[in-house]
Amino acid sequence: MSTVFKQQKSKRDKAEGIVAKTTEDTPVFRNKQRVLLLSSRGITSRHRHLLTDLGDLLPHTKKDAKLDSKSKLHIINELAELNNCNNCIFFEVRKRQDLYMWLSKTPNGPSVKFHIQNIHTMEELKMTGNCLKGSRHILSFDKNFESSPHWLLMKELFTQVFGIPKTARRIKPFVDHVLSFSIVDNRVWFRNYQITEKPLEHRSVTDTTDLTLVEIGPRFVMNPIRVFDGSFGGQTAFENPEFVSPNVARSNIRNAKAGRYKSRMEAIAKKDEKLKEAEMPEDPLSENNVFA
Repeated sequence: MSTVFKQQKSKRDKAEGIVAKTTEDTPVFRNKQRVLLLSSRGITSRHRHLLTDLGDLLPHTKKDAKLDSKSKLHIINELAELNNCNNCIFFEVRKRQDLYMWLSKTPNGPSVKFHIQNIHTMEELKMTGNCLKGSRHILSFDKNFESSPHWLLMKELFTQVFGIPKTARRIKPFVDHVLSFSIVDNRVWFRNYQITEKPLEHRSVTDTTDLTLVEIGPRFVMNPIRVFDGSFGGQTAFENPEFVSPNVARSNIRNAKAGRYKSRMEAIAKKDEKLKEAEMPEDPLSENNVFA
């Protein structure tokens, strides 16, 4: 019926001399951001729960099976194209303990690689905050994102990946929580807060609003490693000089422990030498020598 109505309306407009405006004259912007969410093999239970929490927070995501290869990450661009996605969140796990998160604009880039630290999932935190599953959220960014170009690039990437379009199919028409991105110690701190009303006993006369924030979870810290020009590779646009690999950190800890053990062994050897030097020579008039 709608098609017949449009045809009849166009005929009537032509008869009356009304010229319809074309879409080229008035282009309409439609936010069609879709995110592919997947991980590599060897993911732990905590990392898997974090991946599930992000999938619950972002209703415009599409989940895929675990990726077998860790060296051929360009395959993810083809997977995103097959799933009709133009963004990707990829969890790369190394040695079953180190979690790296890739944020990428597929298929042309750019992409950012983060080292994820201080992970706390929703079930683990047990916060009092709560929000509707599938609802939209407000993105809140720290003013430090305006300080340098690479932070501006990450802000735009966060906006396109974590921002939920109004036309997503699985969203609810509510805005009841806030995703906060703050820069502290050259790291991005991620928090999720519920927008709720203050209790009557906690309100004061000077309050300009009766709204407050209650943390929901999850929470984690993203330490940027590199910003690439392409998707999952390409030329390095930014490299964090302060980043220390977890392997190097663990090696330093082992070397420190080995140094303490070595110094303790040297102290024991010096003690044995002092005891040997302190021994008195045997007396020739002792009982053992006289009555031998």
